[in-house]
Amino acid sequence: MGISAAAVALVAGVAGCQNGTEKADGPDSKAGAQTQSRTPAQAVTAAYKKTQAAKSAKFRMAMSMPAAAGGGGDMKAEGVMGWNPSVMDMTVDMSKVAAASGGPQKMRMIMNDGAMFMETGKMPGPEMEGKRWFKLDLKAAAEASGDEKAVQQMTRGLDDMNQDPAQQLALMLDSPSIKHVGAEKIDGKQNQHYKGKLTVDEALKSNKQADALSPEDRKKLLENVKKAGITGYDIDVWVNENDYPSKMNVAMDSKQGPMKVQMDLYDYGAKADVRTPAEDETVDLFKMLKDASEKQKALSQG
Repeated sequence: MGISAAAVALVAGVAGCQNGTEKADGPDSKAGAQTQSRTPAQAVTAAYKKTQAAKSAKFRMAMSMPAAAGGGGDMKAEGVMGWNPSVMDMTVDMSKVAAASGGPQKMRMIMNDGAMFMETGKMPGPEMEGKRWFKLDLKAAAEASGDEKAVQQMTRGLDDMNQDPAQQLALMLDSPSIKHVGAEKIDGKQNQHYKGKLTVDEALKSNKQADALSPEDRKKLLENVKKAGITGYDIDVWVNENDYPSKMNVAMDSKQGPMKVQMDLYDYGAKADVRTPAEDETVDLFKMLKDASEKQKALSQG
């Protein structure tokens, strides 16, 4: 269960490991020429539009969460993700969490149609024979709980998963002071580094996203952010000469403490054909816990 909580937290953050960067000598590339002819906000808007249209990318990611959050600590993962609709297939390095819980060092995770699947390998017990996957249907579990607080917590994970890279860039456009930090090389290729800082209250009052998100999408995104307890963002993005983000770093201030996510993005438009495991290989985690609870209740009443 500890690993499950950590895995949910990691997916909700959707982030990535950063590659080393080096300062470029000057604006001698196409990216540098573009920087001279447009403002930082225009550059980030262009990156948003390209990212939104791509609908998928491969990624490497890392996340640091406060200890107060469920599954707090550092984790890494890599795989492919898509947005509109939101899907993901990744392998998570769980070594730090596993050291404390005795679980697997690595875990494959799939997210599709509002449910998460975690590959755990062969599970003990006759009722688990042939099953290798846990299923976490957060929406179904929330609706079945009847607990308003539980509903908010569980559905928040789904809402956060929908904060794809394009939405993070759209959120960055609400910053009152997006600035161009400079030209840098990532994996030997020229990129332009932009930075934005904002509070959620500033974003709620701003109308800068009008040309990026629809009013409905913008309202939903900010409501989800506030519901998650996030109060402010520091967002750094490195944009390549084709206007795609090569790297994104997001630092978030929350009620539970600071959270940092780092993302490398590449192979935009990569096929994100994410298929869920067969039912005969899957254990519905929340159903299993519910059945166990009902059995325990019956025994205590008997």
